[in-house]
Amino acid sequence: MTANGVTGTAGNSPVSFGRYTYGFDRVRVMQWGEGAALRVGSFCSLAEEITFILGGNHRTDWISTYPFGHIHQAELGDPQVAGHPATRGDIVIGHDVWLAHGCTIMSGVTIGDGAAVGARAVVSRDVPPYAIVAGNPAEVVRFRFDEEVRELLLALRWWDLPLETIRELTATLCSAPTPALLRELIARHRPELGG
Repeated sequence: MTANGVTGTAGNSPVSFGRYTYGFDRVRVMQWGEGAALRVGSFCSLAEEITFILGGNHRTDWISTYPFGHIHQAELGDPQVAGHPATRGDIVIGHDVWLAHGCTIMSGVTIGDGAAVGARAVVSRDVPPYAIVAGNPAEVVRFRFDEEVRELLLALRWWDLPLETIRELTATLCSAPTPALLRELIARHRPELGG
């Protein structure tokens, strides 16, 4: 965990973890040179054995799925086969997301703010904010809160507040949200929203 986040690369893929996200030192980032990025927001909780797969997809739209040009180049031909391996794009993890033990996140996936991913889940599609997903493939089990509370939490964006404010709000952040409480917090800390 670091107060300012971490940026770096995995191969030629840019990788970033936001402020106060922890567990990034125990994740596996797989890529095969496609250049897709991994962006993880602030205040995320990453358990052990998480795998981010940024590419390496075999081409199911071609005659063969075999990685010609990457395996046995001397015997099988040109190592410059364009378009293989493939990626579905960047992986984007929102803020305040919990990724449980051993989950796998596939390329092209966006996981919304406040979501929770169950242990050993395989996430191959986008996850809405504040959803809880589990399984292989991961499916929405339920939402953490009703729609009104989710919208207010997304408006509050507590993870973007100054650290001093977050310190002051720690007890509140560790309590059940109500619409009235969230409206009060928005009025105090997000005056630009006219709360």
